[in-house]
Amino acid sequence: MIILPQFLITTPQQPPKPGWGARIIGDKITVIAPNNDLRAHYPEDDVIKVPHHVLAPGFVNAHVHLYGVLAHGIPLANAPSGFWAFLNDFWWPLVEDALDTEMICAATDWVCAEMLRSGVTSFYDCLEAPHAIPDALLAQKEVVERRGMRGILSFEATERVSPTNGQLGLQENAKFIDLCQKEGGLVQGLMCFHTTFTCSADFIRQAFEMGAERGVLTHMHCNEGVHEPEYALRHFGKRTLEYYDDLGVTGPGMTASQCVQLSTRERAIIAEKGIKVTHMPLSNCEVGGGIAPVPEQLAAGVTLGLGSDGYINDFFEVMRGAFLIHKAHQQNPQVMPAHEVWYLATEGGARAIGMEKVGRLEPGWAADLQLIDATLPTPIADHNLYEQLLLWRNHTHVKDVMVAGQWRVRDGRVLDADLNQIRAHVHENAERMWAKTR
Repeated sequence: MIILPQFLITTPQQPPKPGWGARIIGDKITVIAPNNDLRAHYPEDDVIKVPHHVLAPGFVNAHVHLYGVLAHGIPLANAPSGFWAFLNDFWWPLVEDALDTEMICAATDWVCAEMLRSGVTSFYDCLEAPHAIPDALLAQKEVVERRGMRGILSFEATERVSPTNGQLGLQENAKFIDLCQKEGGLVQGLMCFHTTFTCSADFIRQAFEMGAERGVLTHMHCNEGVHEPEYALRHFGKRTLEYYDDLGVTGPGMTASQCVQLSTRERAIIAEKGIKVTHMPLSNCEVGGGIAPVPEQLAAGVTLGLGSDGYINDFFEVMRGAFLIHKAHQQNPQVMPAHEVWYLATEGGARAIGMEKVGRLEPGWAADLQLIDATLPTPIADHNLYEQLLLWRNHTHVKDVMVAGQWRVRDGRVLDADLNQIRAHVHENAERMWAKTR
């Protein structure tokens, strides 16, 4: 198969290529070349002509809570007054503690379809549902496989319910990782625990040991607001990442999400130890966590990806947040240029969650791609394409999406998915969750 677009994005670290396309065999990109050369050299291939479209790598949502959609519009008498109140008075008791397997699967199905519609081909999900284990990840896996996405699933193990429940969470991850590595499919696992304020030192070390034994990353939320670093100072006499460093767990096997409230020393630890970071610009605003020092981290060479956090999953909106928020915060329109945001949304995100050969369109890399309608009111060119698409496109302009060489969206329609039926199932399960708030 050859795809002949108006523009090709191989990697946002390079200028887009006008009049170039790609050849796909099986689940891989095999050739990128000018459109005329592709037609001349492969006359027997199926040809997909897409003038006025951009062929781009699929987005990588490097941090999502698929179950989060169930909380959209949940009835609350009063909005939480701060980050700790958001967790302790709202998110834990009314959302995570209420989850069961049916709710998880309903939400997973909807958000997978929603992500595909906005060009997301790969994602990392973090599930905390302490009363839905064991085997919640297995149930999720079936749904993700039905949608044909490339996904990494994990359970956010925590001792906040009990030490026994914490061990059950770690084992949920371990068994799932082992199974997926044996099967070798598009869905894989990752080791995960919550934070320093819900997990003991021994528990944290155990999580990292279990991840290292299996050759996978270990993930945690880190300094999403001021609560965790203040907790660490009170209880350990040092800030969060200094505490992790003293525990001996910092390094390239660590992937930390959020990383909003960082001291100068903590930023240095991330860079020096090769810790991977994922950035959620919109949800950081929602919970009042602050604005992460992402431009500084990028300047320091940190591996960094972009995520929706399960809040707003249209990835064009997430990219716009990353593009605009830091400009306002630093009062500098030159920070976070569009091509850099595109990189975080593609190959950067893949690297941040340990995916290899994902996030760019080059020979030997995964055939994970999207075709974006580029019929804009002003001309697109190689000097403005990243800005034009980032600022004035959204999920409605994603026309086709491919994962591992298989079409999953055609002409804006998610294949083999009855969205009305999926939505009705989410409504039903949201009502069951919301009943606990009344």
